[in-house]
Amino acid sequence: MSGFLALLRVTWQTWLAQRSFFFLLAFGWMIPPLIYLFVWSTAAREQSIGGLTRGEFVAYYLILIVVNQLTCAQTNWTVGDQIREGGLSGLLLRPMSPIFDTIATELAGKAIYLLFIVPVTCVLALVLHLTLDLTLTNAFAFSVALPLAWLLRFLWGYATALLAFWASRADSLLVLQDTLLFLLAGQVAPITLLPNWLATLAAWLPFRYMLGFPVELLTGQLTSDEMLFGFVLQVGWLSVAAGLNWFGWHRGLRHYSAIGG
Repeated sequence: MSGFLALLRVTWQTWLAQRSFFFLLAFGWMIPPLIYLFVWSTAAREQSIGGLTRGEFVAYYLILIVVNQLTCAQTNWTVGDQIREGGLSGLLLRPMSPIFDTIATELAGKAIYLLFIVPVTCVLALVLHLTLDLTLTNAFAFSVALPLAWLLRFLWGYATALLAFWASRADSLLVLQDTLLFLLAGQVAPITLLPNWLATLAAWLPFRYMLGFPVELLTGQLTSDEMLFGFVLQVGWLSVAAGLNWFGWHRGLRHYSAIGG
């Protein structure tokens, strides 16, 4: 643990030295949710859509922006490169698992992103006049679902990246994952506004529980039964993702070979 904390401190200092680049990256990730915020809030200017008013659409998408930054696992794109290019060899020589290096990068990155995202989101909330009926139950459920959403998104992407042990273009599956996140995790529209068949599909697949589920909890869109159902599926998919990672890592290391790195 002391070694991991030292690694985390060094990674944070490295990212902080390049904070302007990461601020621009965070701003780029904000643009798609902002577009849909203005689309849906404009459409609901005089009436509610799917039970959501203009102010509730503003609250939904501003919370989505923050949750997306906190759950996004950008290092999943670099893990496959390390395997293909031999960079994993140096990490394997360290006295800790390579996943600690990945987690340190994740945590340091999120701290940098929040330095930019939180002030911008607060200003937008004041300017756009969000409507949020916050309760202690919703806030507590959100605080539990948010770290589970990050862990699910991280492990799911990490398991996909581990396919680089066997395939040179495994990162194309990460593109597919991002596409499904866009369609089924509440980015293009809240799940309640999707066609019935698509909403049902989103309710059972893991992508909603990587992003949209915590947002729905905090904005009070779910009943008690729906919250319980969501947590069961979130934990269930998390178990599947953890199992895939264990299997992929141990089998992949037996297959791994590299020159240089």
